[in-house]
Amino acid sequence: MSIRRAAIFAALFCVQAFANTAAAQDVTLRSSDGSIQLEGNLLGFDGQFYRIDTKFGVLTVDGSGVSCEGIGCPSLIDYVAEISISGSATLGRVMLPALIEAFALRNGLSAERTPDDDTHFTYTLTNLRTEKPVGRFHFRVTNTDEGFADLLADEADIVMSLREIRTEEARLAREAGLGDLTLANRSTVLALDALVAIVAPGNPVDRLSLSDLVAILSGKQSNWQAFGGPDAPITVHMRDETSGLAQGIQDSLLKPARAALGPATRHKSNTALSEAVAKDPFGIGLSSFSEIGNTKPLPLSGPCGFQMRAARRTVKTEDYPLTAPAFLYIPARRLPALARDFLRFTRSPPAQIVIRRAGFVDQAPEEIGLDLQGDRFSNAILVTEGNAGLAELQRMTKTLTPLRRLTTSFRFEPGSSRLDAQSRSNVLQLARALEAGTYDGRQLLFVGFSDGQGPADANLRIAARRAEAVRIAVELAAETADLQRVQIGSDAFGEAMPMACDDTSWGREVNRRVEIWVR
Repeated sequence: MSIRRAAIFAALFCVQAFANTAAAQDVTLRSSDGSIQLEGNLLGFDGQFYRIDTKFGVLTVDGSGVSCEGIGCPSLIDYVAEISISGSATLGRVMLPALIEAFALRNGLSAERTPDDDTHFTYTLTNLRTEKPVGRFHFRVTNTDEGFADLLADEADIVMSLREIRTEEARLAREAGLGDLTLANRSTVLALDALVAIVAPGNPVDRLSLSDLVAILSGKQSNWQAFGGPDAPITVHMRDETSGLAQGIQDSLLKPARAALGPATRHKSNTALSEAVAKDPFGIGLSSFSEIGNTKPLPLSGPCGFQMRAARRTVKTEDYPLTAPAFLYIPARRLPALARDFLRFTRSPPAQIVIRRAGFVDQAPEEIGLDLQGDRFSNAILVTEGNAGLAELQRMTKTLTPLRRLTTSFRFEPGSSRLDAQSRSNVLQLARALEAGTYDGRQLLFVGFSDGQGPADANLRIAARRAEAVRIAVELAAETADLQRVQIGSDAFGEAMPMACDDTSWGREVNRRVEIWVR
């Protein structure tokens, strides 16, 4: 832990006591009849509501019913929203600026970027009609760790993250009054990325399994000859320890295998990493799908013969095992209306186009026809055993042939029946589509699948329960939808269509899923 982060975490435990004993009070809010007044330190103003730290704690007060007195009072006439965004440089250098510029264009605003230093810049949004500024987005682009540290220190309103919030960060956020950041409404999946194994273009190795990657990263295998390559030592290239990419590798790949990273050459940026691997004939790295550069990406394979390549469609469906959601985390406090409008825009169809152009995988649902399911049905045929297996395969084919698969999928946390972070976001996304009437007059079928561990009958029952649980979660979230307009059902085919080999925990997690098929 850095000195700065340690100081911030320590300060969080005494900040309330300091606020209660501070002598200086910079604002006084007084009711219109003068009968009630609140004194305290102004923490924020969103154009409508004051957020003030008082002796009673942090309070949110409707500005329409009070007058503000003191040196900290904002201007009600020329109010300019101030929004601070901190965290991942991968998201902050290209994608978020592109989204802000697109948001401004669609809302009759200009967006002027002003650089401050290597890690700070500001976007000023100005009303084109009145020529008055309406908001400023202040960026600090470093890494995911620093983003959460800034949020905890009340120096950021939104965190850009390439990984899920960690347990300790979530605990400190709750203690700081920021709410439970593990809840679905405290984060939004902005886009999807993926961890991709990359080598130099001339490297003869053309595939690796997840187990192979763990062996290489942990240093247990250090020669390319073990994987069909030359008799040469393997050089591992990795991002710096504080990057969300490197932490995602630890969380999703090494930690489940109870392995630790071995010797590695570290790089400050994804671009530097991919450039180094491209020049190193014996190097390997795990890169962001959006920044593989001139390297050769390796598909993931397994002893059962299955193979999965990182591509836009396989990442969007999360069929690719190392899919990595890109998050925006928002604390449980009222943000300015401009920030709320921007966050809504990031989920809109125009924003999805911007995200794709930035090199990431967007969140817009797509329908995949049966003619594009070849590898998946081939895998199903490969694992079919006996008459019972053949009958189930025929039933699945008959059921799904007239339907199209939606790229929105649902998977579960390791060893848990709880949906993972991306899937919790997908529940809300599908619920909003139902509320908007997107699927009125159509059929939605929630289809459960399982891994191949254990008896087939038991796996089928588990898959059916999961499909039904996801269906109920989506319907409950779609509070304003007229569900009578949509034909919604669930079915399950257990282990009939595996996406990966069952020889690893990662493969089994990929196989345990709920898909949406539409007609």
